[in-house]
Amino acid sequence: MEKSIVILTGGGPAPGMNTVVGSIAKTFMVNGYRVLGLHGGYKGLFMPNPNYVVFDFSLADSIFNRGGSFLRMSRYKPSEEDYEKNFNLEFFKSNNIELLVTVGGDDTASTANKITKFMKQHNYHIKNIHVPKTIDNDIPLPKNAPTFGYHSAAAGGTSIASTVYEDARTSGSWFVVAAMGRSAGHLAMEIGAACHYPMIVIPEMFNKTEITVDKIIKLAISSILKRKLMGLDYGAIMVSEGVFHELNEEDLISTGVTFSYDEHGHPELGKISKAQLFNDVLEVRLKELGLKIKSRPVEIGYEVRCGTPIAYDLMYCSELGMGVYQLFTEGHSGCMVFMDQEGSISPLFLEDIQDPATGKIPPRGVNIYTDKSQAVFRHLMNYITENEYEAAKKYVKNPEEFDFRKILNW
Repeated sequence: MEKSIVILTGGGPAPGMNTVVGSIAKTFMVNGYRVLGLHGGYKGLFMPNPNYVVFDFSLADSIFNRGGSFLRMSRYKPSEEDYEKNFNLEFFKSNNIELLVTVGGDDTASTANKITKFMKQHNYHIKNIHVPKTIDNDIPLPKNAPTFGYHSAAAGGTSIASTVYEDARTSGSWFVVAAMGRSAGHLAMEIGAACHYPMIVIPEMFNKTEITVDKIIKLAISSILKRKLMGLDYGAIMVSEGVFHELNEEDLISTGVTFSYDEHGHPELGKISKAQLFNDVLEVRLKELGLKIKSRPVEIGYEVRCGTPIAYDLMYCSELGMGVYQLFTEGHSGCMVFMDQEGSISPLFLEDIQDPATGKIPPRGVNIYTDKSQAVFRHLMNYITENEYEAAKKYVKNPEEFDFRKILNW
């Protein structure tokens, strides 16, 4: 029987998904393998009739430079009962599958390892290789290598944020822009800095103080006040989604937002527009201070997940796809494919980046101490410092309350 591999995609999309899948398919087909693409992520392996496609070169070639994911994605995570009752081992046997390739985050990789071990216990041996992805850039790859899709998402977000900034300048108003990044502020920092936003708020900035709505709003007002002193009546504030997820529940409720709750009684934060929330609170605070400022919310999130990959990710994802074949022929399994800045491919095992105590991969945050980050804080952003206290009293009674460094306890 013809030897085969199967590819599945898990989690949410990122620019370059199709490039990875198309490149894997082309490489393995050229080397004599039948390539199956599984729809629905892991869910397809736990049903009697998986929905899959058999790749040919034309199909792989038609998708590799497209955004989105040709293979339908899913966040499905099998339970212990699923393994015992629903796992479709016959799918692997009847298709003579030698390799499971997964594209997704750390949960997707962990499940691939579990499936491989489960199959081994049932006397069927396959290899599994994972391609890590996230537009958040928060997987701690060695040597600060980016995750695929991040640069394309940042480019798409920069296009949106630049247009928003031009609108602010044209209309003499302010915008509150929120960017994706649940655990880290890479996307917000990159987009905000690229567009010279006068205020960028990311969770990593709160390394010496608790994140609160009050502090986030004060940082925004600090920028508005500084620009008034500069004779400018416009601007934009970039806020990372990550600061929202760090707020405690009492602080969230105090904003006046009405939440829906999950089965555990926790607010369903993913359904809330972060830009809308912070803009609403900002407008209330500005009115209390007697500052007549127009502000509007803009969310940058789903708009950049399925964008067409830029040249960087087209090449990067192609190399990762071909790298899967290289690791497979070298006999590797239970690993991620990693390419360093010099173009060398090597296996990256989960245990090398997992927290040994929790088994979780700790997110890689923005290093705020690099020259790059410090230059943004010092030279691009506009905010009140001690030198502006006296001048700022024209607009607020207590300017010290809006001192950038005092708010952050820097």
